[in-house]
Amino acid sequence: MKRHLYHTIVFFSFLALVLGCLSCKQSTKKSGEQVELSEEGKKLYDALLKKRVRLSNGWSVTPAGKSIPLGDFPMNLVVSPSKKLLAVTNNGQSKHSIMLIDPQGEKLLDEIEIPSAWFGLHFSQDEKFLYASVGNRNQIYIYAIDNQKLALKDSIVLGKAWPHPERNPEGQKISPTGIEIDAKNTTLYVVTKEDSSLYICDLASKKVTDKIKLNHEAYTCLLSKDEQKLYISLWGGAKIGVYDLQSKKIEKEIAVESHPNDLLITQDGKHLFVPNANSNSVSVIDLKAQKVIETFNTALFPESPAGTTSNALALSEDEKTLYVANADNNCLALFDVSKIGQSKSLGFIPVGWYPTSVKVIGEKIIVTNGKGETSLPNPKGPNPYKRRDENTQYIGSLFKGSLSFISQPQPDLLAAYSRLVYENTPYNKEKEQLAEGEFGNPIPRKVGDPSPIKYVFYFIKENRTYDQIFGDMKEGNGDTSLCLFPELVSPNHHALARQFVILDNFYVDAEVSADGHNWSTAAYATDYTEKTWPTSYGGRGGTYDYEGSRAIAFPEKGHIWDYCQRAGLSYRSYGEFVWGGEAKYPALKGHIDQDYPPYDLSIKDVDRFEFWKKDFDSLLVINQLPQFSTIRIGNDHTAGARVGNPTPRAMVADNDLALGKFVEYISKSKIWKESAIFVLEDDAQNGPDHVDAHRSPALVISPYTKRKQVVHTMYSTSAMLRTMELILGLPPMSQYDAGATPMWECFVAKPDLTPYTALKNNIDLNEMNVEENELARISASFNLSREDAAPDIPFNEVIWKVVKGKNSEMPAPRRSAFVMLVDEEEEEEGE
Repeated sequence: MKRHLYHTIVFFSFLALVLGCLSCKQSTKKSGEQVELSEEGKKLYDALLKKRVRLSNGWSVTPAGKSIPLGDFPMNLVVSPSKKLLAVTNNGQSKHSIMLIDPQGEKLLDEIEIPSAWFGLHFSQDEKFLYASVGNRNQIYIYAIDNQKLALKDSIVLGKAWPHPERNPEGQKISPTGIEIDAKNTTLYVVTKEDSSLYICDLASKKVTDKIKLNHEAYTCLLSKDEQKLYISLWGGAKIGVYDLQSKKIEKEIAVESHPNDLLITQDGKHLFVPNANSNSVSVIDLKAQKVIETFNTALFPESPAGTTSNALALSEDEKTLYVANADNNCLALFDVSKIGQSKSLGFIPVGWYPTSVKVIGEKIIVTNGKGETSLPNPKGPNPYKRRDENTQYIGSLFKGSLSFISQPQPDLLAAYSRLVYENTPYNKEKEQLAEGEFGNPIPRKVGDPSPIKYVFYFIKENRTYDQIFGDMKEGNGDTSLCLFPELVSPNHHALARQFVILDNFYVDAEVSADGHNWSTAAYATDYTEKTWPTSYGGRGGTYDYEGSRAIAFPEKGHIWDYCQRAGLSYRSYGEFVWGGEAKYPALKGHIDQDYPPYDLSIKDVDRFEFWKKDFDSLLVINQLPQFSTIRIGNDHTAGARVGNPTPRAMVADNDLALGKFVEYISKSKIWKESAIFVLEDDAQNGPDHVDAHRSPALVISPYTKRKQVVHTMYSTSAMLRTMELILGLPPMSQYDAGATPMWECFVAKPDLTPYTALKNNIDLNEMNVEENELARISASFNLSREDAAPDIPFNEVIWKVVKGKNSEMPAPRRSAFVMLVDEEEEEEGE
């Protein structure tokens, strides 16, 4: 039986029931609604409200309970059999480590660095050992636990470490993930995400005794209570594999929903709970019947689009309450599961940013917050005077996680918690159905309403912050000292901003290109993307699987091209999700210009313009111009100081001239009166910006765009996507674009058909790096074959010193686009 639980109805009914009988009542406000809270509930509500932190994407966090700091992106938390110890694995871009924690004293006991890690973690039954996946090293480390300290004692080798062209060309792509150990402590089971296999290991000999091929990438595994079956979450297959220990075969695959991950079996062994990160759900499996009998909708609203990301589970000790970690909603969802098949939603608990694991010990709920609880400044960011060391701060490793300890809430406190979760969430069903806007504006408020704009051109560029390009524009909030590519270098960017709208409060949703190209085309990055890119970017192995080359990275309902396809809209991609003239992404097959060059820094963006122009003309003459075009021009990435390559300012000038030519050609074509051009960076690449490392240049260009205006409204990648979706009549793809403010303030009802004329470049596009120096030698070591393959910290230092002088000091990138909010009234007054 499939049961989607409609939280809003249950939640507000629950509030009315609970709060109506409380004697001492005070009211708080949300969206014009008066919700009464008890005195205790109001006290908790007010205390948490003072801790509220707003993210640059418009979402907020108000973590409940107490917390202690963890390492970089903690991804798994395990409890020892006696419940006297916890272990956490930190799996971010920077240092990987295993932590041992005292759950009663709520303190760190020990931390030991591990060369590479990924999710897998398991105590032995006697608590003398802790087993940990060593990620792409393809090993399981065995740590001895003595006097509450960890010491590496042994390992199990699954295969040779991840292949490297120079260091280890014979390596294997295995990547162990979840670990399980039998009750007798004789056998270890480990599943993998690269060779999609189950490895069975003998713990006495530390040898692999069997290997069973799986049909999909695996996340974790769990033995049945009688240890006759091993259940495997097939992360990339929307299925649970059932391995029979007697026949030594996968006897069945149980269909669940997209991206099953964590596994939890009830003590009676009758039911298995499985969260499905890509589907906002939890599947409940009857293990005797081997089928799903109930499905929970874990989102805050019924039938929500992607963006809840349910990725971990825990049961209360009486097994009446199920706790679900919703990573992208920054909360726990609670369900009454005392009567499985008739389960009920109880409400929500706000936690930190991107919760990745949850456990329960007694009355204590324990949560790992993968990205911590707030953003931090970067006083130890990239500094050209110093060699990079372990203390250097980097945008990809600033997410220092935390461990929350939360007491199980009574009903009135749960009501306050639930209210905060809803208030922290900009998305709701009303916004999904009716976006913010104004009557008569070219940006419709409802999907399907008409717009005078028929053709949308979406330009995706590579890796710049606002201050790097527009820091010299006095009209906007810029810092001239951080401007690397001023008007002299980027005259068209400056002219387009001045002639149309200057957007000085625009933020990319992504950290790096791996998630950036997903946020830019889907308003979402899946749990696979979020959990694997830090390892890859940290130089610990892993392939770049994030631009259409691997199905497990796709959102359940796809990217914007899939939405165009389903809506019957014509669309075309020029270079985005295209490699070697081939579209590996299914929805793009037959929808690309095969001659348009993909990402390749050796090809000028002005040459890309010529390829596009030829294709544009051929389609225009036969009235087959696509309604939606994605166009990639990425030479603003630059090649640093590498000898034989154009200088950074020459490459940005090339990118600038190309953009000017694109806009001029469209604005002088017959479809200009029905066109809109949107321009953003996929991510900001750790560059300096005095507001935030996510703040980035963006442009909106159309006859319907306001002229010579500065718009200070906070927008994001998802906001730009929402704007384009409304023009095209497409529904939002995720809760992020559904909850974002469309860019309607940038538009007017009356068009100005004045075309744009591209400005000539002031910098020679063939100005080359010729000096053999330390910067050139560093640049020569960079892998520039794809975006972000070069390490951001030294790469940005090189660009800074090439432009500003080799003795100049590059400021640390800031991560401060988070606003502490006390209440709505104060925020409105501040605005």
